[in-house]
Amino acid sequence: MIIDIPLLTIILAVVACIYASYSDLKRGIIPNKLTFPLIGLGLILNGIYAVMLGEIWYIVVCAVVTGVIFTLGYLFWKLGAWAGGDVKLFTALAALLPFYSLPPYYPALIPYNLFGVQFPLEGIYPFPLTLIINSILSILPFLLIYVFYVVVKTKPHLMGELTAPFIEYKKNIVLTLVITSAVNITLFITQHLNFQIMQLGAQIIIISLILIYLLTLLISKLPNQVKAVVVSMVTVAALFFNLKITLISIVILFISIIIIELVKKLLTSVSREALQDDTPLDELKEGMIPAYNLYQNEDQEVFVDDKSFTDKIKESFKTRDPNILTAAPGKRLIGTLAAGLTTEDIQLLKQLHQNGKITNAFRVKKGVPFAPSILIGLIISLFIGDLAYILQKILIWALY
Repeated sequence: MIIDIPLLTIILAVVACIYASYSDLKRGIIPNKLTFPLIGLGLILNGIYAVMLGEIWYIVVCAVVTGVIFTLGYLFWKLGAWAGGDVKLFTALAALLPFYSLPPYYPALIPYNLFGVQFPLEGIYPFPLTLIINSILSILPFLLIYVFYVVVKTKPHLMGELTAPFIEYKKNIVLTLVITSAVNITLFITQHLNFQIMQLGAQIIIISLILIYLLTLLISKLPNQVKAVVVSMVTVAALFFNLKITLISIVILFISIIIIELVKKLLTSVSREALQDDTPLDELKEGMIPAYNLYQNEDQEVFVDDKSFTDKIKESFKTRDPNILTAAPGKRLIGTLAAGLTTEDIQLLKQLHQNGKITNAFRVKKGVPFAPSILIGLIISLFIGDLAYILQKILIWALY
């Protein structure tokens, strides 16, 4: 009987995420009628479970975890990263599943052993944080599929940009050999300096990654003839000492670079064009997400700030002016928060158009549904574990 409530909360969480994903994909919203009752139901069920266990601390921790997740979600909402429905769904899931496994009270749903490792692998933090991390990591493949679908269906002219990483294969081959050389030099240095790998733990990984990055930059900056000599010597030496592993590594790295370039295209220039449309002011609706910030300066001139944070960082380094990152270019009239346009924002845009300040169209972003990623993150969290912790383990194993 004691296990019934934990199992019930898991079933409720999965069903809720399935419905939220359907609603988010079809209508672009996660309804309050789903999330608000779930928050209350989760606290009630876990309160009953605490009484059954005779452990009052359990419901206290449940309430605290739920509050922390709501606060974290609210900060993401204020930063414009999440919509309000996403925040409330995460809060509801925290109320339902403050813990995943808490022996002997909360056994894992399906524990199993793979390659001598007990799954699901859990992080050292509360389960809802694992869920958030897994959901954020899960949005990348979903976003790539979604952007690719939009490009193929509505903007096929962008396909040429997507094929660029394959057309520029010669450049990627050179980059592959440069990185391979940097990795081999790094391994040679770390092994001959007798680093205490087991004692340093994650520190040796960070040191090695930094060294690989710096060596890659250094080799890339060499004159072409010198670069060819260095890369050839290191690669030949690596092939001589370990032919099979070196060849496999080169092939995997080359494919990885192609994929990274493709992903970069999908997430930057292609995504920007595929997921943005110029919409007539009369067709704007409440909740549409602006593609850029709209400002007004001291001279009452209205202008657009469509530079990404990455672009501003590059410009700041180039001009050596940190104020580019922090100083507001004027009074912000319209922002890019995930909450979207309000009725007042739309009226303001129409007024600005009547005054000749802007054109009769405003660029908006197509919202990418986040609920499906939350569902994927929940399934991964329940059956596999914390992806960040697993990736850390894989990285340690791969390097050493």
